[in-house]
Amino acid sequence: MTTIQNPTADSPARLDLGKQKHARISGAVLIALAVLVALVFGAGSEGSAVFRLSRPTDALVLPNLSVPAAQFNFIAAGILAFLGARQFLRGGVRWTSLSLGLGMTLAVVAFLVWATAGKAFSLTGMLQATMVRAVPIALGGLAGVLCERVAVVNIAIEGMLLAGAFTGALVGSLLGGIAGLTAAVAIGGLFGFFLAALVVTYRMDQIIAGVVINLFVLGLTSYVSSQVFQEYRSLNNAPVFRAIKIPLLGDIPVIGPMLFYQNIFVYGALVMVAVATYYLFYTRTGLRARAVGEHPRAADTLGIDVYRTRFINVTLGGMVAGFGGAWFTLGSVGRFDENMTGGRGYIGLAAMIFGRWHPVGALMAALVFGFADSMQQKLALLQTPIPSEFLAMAPYIATIIVVAGFVGRARAPAADGQPYVKE
Repeated sequence: MTTIQNPTADSPARLDLGKQKHARISGAVLIALAVLVALVFGAGSEGSAVFRLSRPTDALVLPNLSVPAAQFNFIAAGILAFLGARQFLRGGVRWTSLSLGLGMTLAVVAFLVWATAGKAFSLTGMLQATMVRAVPIALGGLAGVLCERVAVVNIAIEGMLLAGAFTGALVGSLLGGIAGLTAAVAIGGLFGFFLAALVVTYRMDQIIAGVVINLFVLGLTSYVSSQVFQEYRSLNNAPVFRAIKIPLLGDIPVIGPMLFYQNIFVYGALVMVAVATYYLFYTRTGLRARAVGEHPRAADTLGIDVYRTRFINVTLGGMVAGFGGAWFTLGSVGRFDENMTGGRGYIGLAAMIFGRWHPVGALMAALVFGFADSMQQKLALLQTPIPSEFLAMAPYIATIIVVAGFVGRARAPAADGQPYVKE
């Protein structure tokens, strides 16, 4: 009996060749980074970069870290060249991701040393700002994880963040911060339920449904902001949640201010990521939710209510996004401005993809974007030779690099974006 093989099927040999090709491309990228670091950051550096590891108010004050810029960057270029040559010549499939991640980190540190050469720079302050600015992105990514794990693509995260920011400012101005935060979570859940109704019950195209919600929220909040808040300023003057220092832990140098001297939004994001991870991967309900995202018909055959599961998870995702939206007003400036989310919902989707649809992965990716965001602000204050317009592009450039480099390697839930019709 003759077996007919599918010529389009991916054989192990073809997959192995693809991995080796990816390894060699990664090696070429690392070698190019080595040349850039040596010629630009190494040869163009003078003096030392001074990193302040403590603040005057810290209980334990560490001495400043002085790094000779040129010497450090030439060493970094040598390490990058070694990693790149190893990947390119040997095709180290096993260590490709590790080498690329280490190389990118070295390149960023080399850039930071070059940009701050001859200046003093508060490393502790930047790491603290990194954590703060990663919050809305992490919560947006977590909202996407909760939705896409049950096969619902949530493009409306941007609109949910914006709705949470607007509601938090309005209700917070009238009734206080706790009420504003509660209302922001509720409005996010309402839009999540609305999205679930459109895509689960009425089987509307999921991308179009998300865009509709984004445009609706943007138009409504922009109108109220320009027509109502301009005249009644008392409606746009919400209290801001202050940072809460955890005793003892908050006094740890560098790490303490970053993790244990933050406001309720940072602590809430960390708790939500931990709870979502436990829910999705260590509970029976989470296993059922993931089954709905991978093979809804098989899950239905086993007695799992696919529609109900999707409604619950998408609503929960909306509530998480509403909480993240409240950060912009109740956790930052205390007022609402038109389109103040600035595309953080879309960056959250990139963080979800980079994090491989895992809550912890989305948080780690959000920290990368938060670092880029905080770094551009700190470098702008130091008057580095890079134009401020290019510095402002840093978070979005990081998004493009991450998605272009990793989206092809990440696997979404099998049924992601597909409507389900019960037979």
